[in-house]
Amino acid sequence: MDRHRTARPAAGPRQLHPGAWWLWALGLATAASRTTNPLLLLLTAAVAGHVVAARRSTSAWSRSYGAFLKLGLLVLGIRLVFAVLLGSPIPGTRVLFTLPEIPLPDWAQGVRLGGRVTAEALVFALYDGLKLAVLLGCVGAANALASPARLLRALPGALYEAGVAVVVAMTFAPHLVADVRRLRSARRLRGRTDRGVRALLSVGIPVLEGALERSVGLAAAMDTRGFGRTAQVAPAVRRTTAVLTLAGLTGVCAAVYGLLTDTGTVWALPLLAAGLAAAGGGLLLGGRRALRTRYRPDPWALREWLVAASGVAVAALTVWLSTRDTTAFHPPAVPVTMPVLPLLPAAAVLLGLIPSVAAPLPPEPGKDIR
Repeated sequence: MDRHRTARPAAGPRQLHPGAWWLWALGLATAASRTTNPLLLLLTAAVAGHVVAARRSTSAWSRSYGAFLKLGLLVLGIRLVFAVLLGSPIPGTRVLFTLPEIPLPDWAQGVRLGGRVTAEALVFALYDGLKLAVLLGCVGAANALASPARLLRALPGALYEAGVAVVVAMTFAPHLVADVRRLRSARRLRGRTDRGVRALLSVGIPVLEGALERSVGLAAAMDTRGFGRTAQVAPAVRRTTAVLTLAGLTGVCAAVYGLLTDTGTVWALPLLAAGLAAAGGGLLLGGRRALRTRYRPDPWALREWLVAASGVAVAALTVWLSTRDTTAFHPPAVPVTMPVLPLLPAAAVLLGLIPSVAAPLPPEPGKDIR
């Protein structure tokens, strides 16, 4: 079979292209990374949660969103605990309480254990931790909406081998959550408690054993289907591919870091364009090594454009508005003031609700999907 030949997709209900979901989620994550305003962050989390509730399927990997939310709350709690125990660089005058301070040696200057805990330090830690929690929520939304297996099929040929490892790693968390729920339900049906250290140990060992068996079975199935086989290409093409891909991806990473900060917008956009061009050339050359066919390829139609464009619009408008009014995006922690919800940034974030209407409804269980 010609490896460039693809089969026509079958008619019937279908899922949205996973790349569109990831572009939408990364757009929301970019918006969250540009602000410490808790009202904007909570609005972003609410938008992501509403879309997940409206458009996620009933598959095992789609139930991982709750685990990401719990992980975000854990990160927020750890950030607040660190601010209480280790102090904060933010000066404050409103002392809430004072902990016994442990003296440290001279080489640990700048670090303290205990001491005064101010309201300003807790507010700053709350804003910072909430940003991290919302970022985790956006990543969890992409994991709950985009099928990892379908995402692997949409990867370019040059990234296919690395994509296999990434997708296998991404599927571990959703299946782990499903196994934990199944075993806890089985314990409750037998009249045993599902809480406590003993219950955790009795559930953890079967979960790890099942994950190991699933990994071995997946590796055997992939080896049987010929995963990892590559075509022979000239050494010059391999070197050119490696240089272009590495330089392009490095430029993209540096540009994304610049876009996530408040001072790198000017130089980050040209670097992003150059990095995407170099990475695209490397991926195009690297695709010659991939020997694979696509069965029922995921189409990229109007719904995918609408979902992806909503995420890109949220990111672009938020980045532009953050340079116009920094106070609205970063309310001061000193002195402690009530944050205000800016209308234009809020309207930009609300554009992320478009997928709840534009994306197709998830197919019913048992129906053939494409």
